[in-house]
Amino acid sequence: MEALPELYAIFQGEVATVTEYGAFIKIPGCRKQGLVHKTHMSSCRVDKPSEIVDVGDKVWVKLIGKEVKDDKLKLSLSMKVVNQGTGKDLDPNNVSLDQDERKRRMFRDYTSQKITLEAVLNTVCKKCGCKGHFAKECFVQPGGTKYSLIPEEEEEEVAAAGYERDKKTSVADDSSKKRKK
Repeated sequence: MEALPELYAIFQGEVATVTEYGAFIKIPGCRKQGLVHKTHMSSCRVDKPSEIVDVGDKVWVKLIGKEVKDDKLKLSLSMKVVNQGTGKDLDPNNVSLDQDERKRRMFRDYTSQKITLEAVLNTVCKKCGCKGHFAKECFVQPGGTKYSLIPEEEEEEVAAAGYERDKKTSVADDSSKKRKK
């Protein structure tokens, strides 16, 4: 069996092939290749790995994962945690690698879940008399401030129109009283 580098070892490899999802790097001292996924090429977003590396380029990489799948050993490499000029480890404690793994694990797809409004709009509290909640959810103390739902825009427009109409009729009544005198 060929001698593979230790996990989290840094070495300089040569780019063997470039795909749309990353680049395969030849590991020195053995015939194996490892994949640098496009998310591990740079700390910035990479859309096309061919813009970052070309076949034959020498790059510094860190071995970040070994996985046996279908009796084949798959090696994961990272370029973003290694200085490409000097080969120095930019993440010696593997903190950013742990954070990346945690982000991937914690992602959940919430698109299939329906969002519901938990307010009960057409109810009146028996305790305080306000709209929008039940008596068991009421926090009004005896003699305390009463709160209710904010009226919808349509309700405000209707109320404003009613106010304007009342105002006009009262002005008309005042002018008719003045004429009688």
